[in-house]
Amino acid sequence: MRSAIVTGAGAGIGKAISEKLSENNYRVGMLDLNESNVNDASKEIENSLPLHGDVTNEDSIKEAFEKFGEIPDLLVNNVGIVLFSPLEDHSISDYSKSLNINLLGSFITSRILINDMIKRGHGSIINMSSVNGINPGIGIGAYPASKAGIISMTQQMAIEWGKFGIRVNCISPGFIDAGMSKPIYKDNKVRKLRGGAVPSGRLGEAEDIANAVLFLDSENASYINGHNLVVDGGVISSVIAQLPRE
Repeated sequence: MRSAIVTGAGAGIGKAISEKLSENNYRVGMLDLNESNVNDASKEIENSLPLHGDVTNEDSIKEAFEKFGEIPDLLVNNVGIVLFSPLEDHSISDYSKSLNINLLGSFITSRILINDMIKRGHGSIINMSSVNGINPGIGIGAYPASKAGIISMTQQMAIEWGKFGIRVNCISPGFIDAGMSKPIYKDNKVRKLRGGAVPSGRLGEAEDIANAVLFLDSENASYINGHNLVVDGGVISSVIAQLPRE
């Protein structure tokens, strides 16, 4: 049985990833800052263990990982936040908070595990970026900068750790009807407009991202390292198609 730790696993995409891994014979450590959420989520998923921790606090994460009791084969750095506001109104505190949770948090969790993964001689890390890390949106503060940083950090991790048998990749979701975006899509007008703008003709689901995680950790992806897998139904490839011809 393979093992995995998933951060931000108490709900949304993180919970879906944990469920998909469990269904495919992984033992899963589900880590979340919200202890109540992750405890409840874990009860629904076989071979899972709820872990409580703050990804910006090294001691907190070390304690949570020790509770898991083994070095996982896979680490999925899924935790993330978005704080909405135009950049001119975005506070320094909020900008720093987004970078600390989204970018630094993914480094802290990886840094805690990497030396043991190196000693073992194999491991896989999957970081969660976003299409906003490639083409920034508006009104979302530091989110695009943090997600662009994750793409670059992923590449650096891959070239530094690949020689030790560690693969590091990231996933950039597009318009996903789950997690932080769920409130946006409660508005049927927004659902229709955004879903209609996706070349694949629909919004993405949490399971689409979970399937991408499962693929990147599989033997079928054994030669994929340092890659940013965009899972967006074709959105970022469709800019010209959205422009008027006349």
